[in-house]
Amino acid sequence: MMAVNWGGLICVVFFYIIILAIGLYASKKTKGTSSTDEVMLAGRNIGLLLGVFTMTATWIGGGFINGTGQSVYESGLLWTQAPFAYACSLFINGLFFAKKMREQDYVTMLDPFQLKFGPMMCGLLSIQALSGELFYCSAILSALGSTFSVILDIDTTPAIIVSACIAMSYTLFGGLYSVAYTDVVQMICIFFGLWLSVPFTFTNEHVSSIVETSSTWLGTWDNRYAGIWCDYTLLLLLGGLPWQEYFQRVLSAKSARNAQILSFAGSMGCLFMTIPPCLIGIVAASTNWTATDYRQEIKDSNIVLPLALQYLTPQVVSIIGLGAICAAVMSSADSTILSASCMFARNIYKGLIRHNVGNRERDRMDDEIFNYHLWIHCHHTSNYHKLNIRSLLSMF
Repeated sequence: MMAVNWGGLICVVFFYIIILAIGLYASKKTKGTSSTDEVMLAGRNIGLLLGVFTMTATWIGGGFINGTGQSVYESGLLWTQAPFAYACSLFINGLFFAKKMREQDYVTMLDPFQLKFGPMMCGLLSIQALSGELFYCSAILSALGSTFSVILDIDTTPAIIVSACIAMSYTLFGGLYSVAYTDVVQMICIFFGLWLSVPFTFTNEHVSSIVETSSTWLGTWDNRYAGIWCDYTLLLLLGGLPWQEYFQRVLSAKSARNAQILSFAGSMGCLFMTIPPCLIGIVAASTNWTATDYRQEIKDSNIVLPLALQYLTPQVVSIIGLGAICAAVMSSADSTILSASCMFARNIYKGLIRHNVGNRERDRMDDEIFNYHLWIHCHHTSNYHKLNIRSLLSMF
């Protein structure tokens, strides 16, 4: 059992303070307003550069980064389909949906269904949309927890709760403005932290030439599984289309043209940011782990990327890599909290339960949705840590 990495822990705390400060500073843009467009869509005034940052950061989450490294290590590059499929999803959305949605000035991706089929059918569709947000949020928070446990050697539950609370805090006060501005810092951290780690992992003495291990990290192809490969690809590609996080950025763009540009740029950014975790996964598959300080083969492939950062790079670099994963988690967690809150408040609470609800009461839904997300996660991750938080039903 290692001692707690206090240096790394202090760096993470410092990073969280910076993110919280930026988020709260950005929240001043919505101070004193109860406008739905201001809180949920940043006044539909997100510029092109800021939009590209927040669009890319939202998709490059902790689950995306850790999962890519895990998939390359476990199944090979050939079966690592999510990065390519999700990038294609952004491109397809940009071609067929971004312009139309922005021109109609919708607030959530469920608004067209509510107008076409009524609030009851929209409420039913909201269930699966909110479930997807809930599971996605759990996945990215779990990725953060596994990274903390490997690099900092601390209990995962408190780390996850603190991270989620910080993301909720600035999201609650500033809405999409805070999320977008913090995404800029987080995207810079992700880019710098991951790319910095790559050369150190490649030059580690325990890593074999990737040319010699190509049969391992490339993966194997069998025509018998061609149907399964296509099925997985279509599942990821089509499943990546209906996400509120994406449409929230599209609907916040200054124009329909900008909405399309955000989609295409986000697609390219998604592919580019896939390269570092893929390379780290290749290195992990080419490493003699028994010769490292880890002294055993990897049994849990979920922690491949954190293990590579911890044992194949210097301590300072591993801490910077941890900051990249923290940034990736925060950039997706805050977007998930906001998008789920917006859908619930607008399409379920206002659409089905209270048709005449005011803006102030609708804005309060952010806090309630977060409490529900956090309760579900803690219930499944630990039987010994329980939170005394308000029930989702309290708002009724």
